[in-house]
Amino acid sequence: MTSYSCCLILLLFTWNTAAYGPNQRAQKKGDIILGGLFPIHFGVAAKDQDLKSRPESVECIRYNFRGFRWLQAMIFAIEEINSSPTLLPNMTLGYRIFDTCNTVSKALEATLSFVAQNKIDSLNLDEFCNCSEHIPSTIAVVGATGSGISTAVANLLGLFYIPQVSYASSSRLLSNKNQFKSFLRTIPNDEHQATAMADIIEYFRWNWVGTIAADDDYGRPGIEKFREEAEERDICIDFSELISQYSDEEEIQQVVEVIQNSTARVIVVFSSGPDLEPLIKEIVRRNITGKIWLASEAWASSSLIAMPEFFRVIGSTIGFALKAGQIPGFREFLQKVHPKKSTNNGFAKEFWEETFNCYLPDGSKTSPASSSFHKGHEEGLGAGNGTSAFRPPCTGDENITSVETPYMDYTHLRISYNVYLAVYSIAHALQDIYTCTPGKGLFTNGSCADIKKVEAWQVLKHLRHLNFTNNMGEQVDFDEFGDLVGNYSIINWHLSPEDGSVVFEEVGHYNVYAKKGERLFINENKILWGGFSKEVPFSNCSRDCLPGTRKGIIEGEPTCCFECVDCPDGEYSDETDASACDKCPEDYWSNENHTSCIPKQIEFLAWTEPFGIALTLFAVLGIFLTSFVLGVFTKFRNTPIVKATNRELSYLLLFSLLCCFSSSLFFIGEPQNWTCRLRQPAFGISFVLCISCILVKTNRVLLVFEAKIPTSLHRKWWGLNLQFLLVFLCTFVQIVICVIWLYTAPPSSYRNHELEDEIIFITCHEGSLMALGFLIGYTCLLAAICFFFAFKSRKLPENFNEAKFITFSMLIFFIVWISFIPAYASTYGKFVSAVEVIAILAASFGLLACIFFNKVYIILFKPSRNTIEEVRCSTAAHAFKVAARATLRRSNVSRKRSNSLGGSTGSTPSSSISSKSNHEDPFPLPACAERQRQQQRGCKQKVSFGSGTVTLSLSFEEPQKNAVTNRNAKRRNSLEAQNSDDSLMRHRALLPLQ
Repeated sequence: MTSYSCCLILLLFTWNTAAYGPNQRAQKKGDIILGGLFPIHFGVAAKDQDLKSRPESVECIRYNFRGFRWLQAMIFAIEEINSSPTLLPNMTLGYRIFDTCNTVSKALEATLSFVAQNKIDSLNLDEFCNCSEHIPSTIAVVGATGSGISTAVANLLGLFYIPQVSYASSSRLLSNKNQFKSFLRTIPNDEHQATAMADIIEYFRWNWVGTIAADDDYGRPGIEKFREEAEERDICIDFSELISQYSDEEEIQQVVEVIQNSTARVIVVFSSGPDLEPLIKEIVRRNITGKIWLASEAWASSSLIAMPEFFRVIGSTIGFALKAGQIPGFREFLQKVHPKKSTNNGFAKEFWEETFNCYLPDGSKTSPASSSFHKGHEEGLGAGNGTSAFRPPCTGDENITSVETPYMDYTHLRISYNVYLAVYSIAHALQDIYTCTPGKGLFTNGSCADIKKVEAWQVLKHLRHLNFTNNMGEQVDFDEFGDLVGNYSIINWHLSPEDGSVVFEEVGHYNVYAKKGERLFINENKILWGGFSKEVPFSNCSRDCLPGTRKGIIEGEPTCCFECVDCPDGEYSDETDASACDKCPEDYWSNENHTSCIPKQIEFLAWTEPFGIALTLFAVLGIFLTSFVLGVFTKFRNTPIVKATNRELSYLLLFSLLCCFSSSLFFIGEPQNWTCRLRQPAFGISFVLCISCILVKTNRVLLVFEAKIPTSLHRKWWGLNLQFLLVFLCTFVQIVICVIWLYTAPPSSYRNHELEDEIIFITCHEGSLMALGFLIGYTCLLAAICFFFAFKSRKLPENFNEAKFITFSMLIFFIVWISFIPAYASTYGKFVSAVEVIAILAASFGLLACIFFNKVYIILFKPSRNTIEEVRCSTAAHAFKVAARATLRRSNVSRKRSNSLGGSTGSTPSSSISSKSNHEDPFPLPACAERQRQQQRGCKQKVSFGSGTVTLSLSFEEPQKNAVTNRNAKRRNSLEAQNSDDSLMRHRALLPLQ
């Protein structure tokens, strides 16, 4: 079985070696061998394997100058390490480097060579095989380039734990250590690049993009990560297509149709240069311009795409590039390449032929291929099959520096530096093994590996724990996923004014170590869109919504396609493309354009506004008129009318009216807590004091005139002290209501935002509407009682009979306050205070005018009526009128009774009062005429009733003497005529005040 396995592996190795002849590899012996995988060609020729004969290895086509430079970077690093006295002294590194032709199949062929050699060594077949030219095992592999190729290689190498350090494979799938156990890389993970792409789109405020990805393990995971990042940033994707360099023409045409018909101007591409090239050629053929290309690092600097003839289509490219490194001496090393001198490099001959477009007679190609040779910054060009007639022979004396190719473009060493770093990473892992101290090693019991018999898995162990400083002074250590975290440079494609070639201008960078939001830096001044414009292109599904509007969703469309909706009142947006409008603070309101918030208009019944001024003037007028009346009453305080109106109560009544007018002023001006607590109690107590005075006066008049024979009880009720006591008791009830109100639910100043959106009404919150209702209700109750007594007093002596005025004033009072209730409930804001002020002023003016203006008029303009004779005459006339009405009523009753008994009519009472039955219309009771005559002779009056007329006569003595009472009146009416002072006193009680 062992012999069979040996033969099988040897057969496999022999076949692999045959497939890669001397001119298809770069190989050098050493104590430790490193493997290398590089894309010296861009692809393979399509060939139909009909299997009629033994299949042959496919031919690689389209030479890649950059791939050869990367290979040279590995050789340079190995030779530099071998010449180093400190790094791996007394040890020599060898190499075996193969061309992957940028395909999985070729890469696997080369990988089988590494695996087969390692398997032979692990079988220890020296005793069975005489291998004089034994090649040591490959303990590590540098490569490959594309993520799809590295994925296939990593699956194979991982079976044998052979470490693989890639310099250009950035797919995030390769970070999965469960699947790719031995994979490491010196290039950042694509996850950071996809995030950076989304950050750039967000930076330029684009939200409508298309995506194109290579249909491999590089493009699909990269674009998937970008979609995740785009979704978080509300970036919408219009289309998403997959491409490949092996796609047929029809598939390419479909993708181009999608791009041409799309409204998205920004296209995100995760692809390599060879995969993208067919698509770009078709786009150039159709001349589809105006697109912005966001390039991943795999093609951002690819010379296959960055060609002057393509620039009009892809001149607006912004791409990512790896951080450039420095390799001292590498430029000179590149210039030393020569087919005759580079004996260990089987690719040097083809490089020479492709560089100078000639052929070497002793070259590996018996029939050299002609190729389309391109100068400038290009990745490489294809060579088609042809004859030597198309190329002149090479002399070998050509100058490599005289030809401009991507091979000599060492200004920005990115991938080349990653190759250099990968080789040094392996060398430092070997150095750790070489310098390992037993007992401190990484293996069982702290043991160390033997550098002379080192195995691949031991090198892998040390690579995972690697930590060293590179030639640029940077720390190098692989994380748990085998990745190195690095930064990106952001480049923009420009057209060189010197030679018309495409140059890559660095316009920013992306720092993955910075915190989120500070990683991206872009210098917009360096960016040229389309090669000449400074204006940032527009790539949004909808036009930006201006400040004052927000984005509105359109049904059935992506979230990036929206309509602009004006912000509602009370909300604003001060930025472009706002997703939602912000609400203004409580005391602010949106301006007319809804772009900002302005302070709300504050309204209250102000002193300075016309309405407030008018109310204030009316209140001041009321105070002035009341003060004037009070002054008149004070000046004429000893006149009969003032005395008859109960002088002391009149003063108190006028004072209460002053308080009523003054209380209205508390409702004007900005409400404060103290004014809110003072104004309602002041109003309520003032009106109750006023109504109480009127009620006591009216009630006293009725007691005087309705009492048939005044008794000591009546005289007690007529006393001034008791009147003030009654006024105080009525007012005290209102005071108690106010105190309870202020204690339980005190009113306060209130900023009302709910009535109108843009206005703040500063009003008084009454605390308790029930308490306010009790306050007004109690006032109205007293007014109703007063109205009742005033109505009963309407037929008092006419000279001093204000009952009708009191009745009218009470009617005004009720009309005002009954109207006040619905008006108060239906108004809002400052008009609530205005309504109450109007009600207070109307009621106060009604009381003042109806009660006092008539008396002031008599005092000032009719002094003849302001005499004691007028008082006596009116009082006596009223008394006899009442007595006559009673006598006539009894006479009628007696007549009816005698008629029913058949008797004669009873005799009339013998008195100075005579009654005549008649049916004449009643006539009003005249006033006393010829007052001087009446003082000496008396006064005769006629009193008319519905059923008869009674003639009254009454004589008065001098004012200082007691009047003689009418005996008939005393006998029939039980009336006692008092002295003039008593008459005056009775008259005082008669005059009703509201």
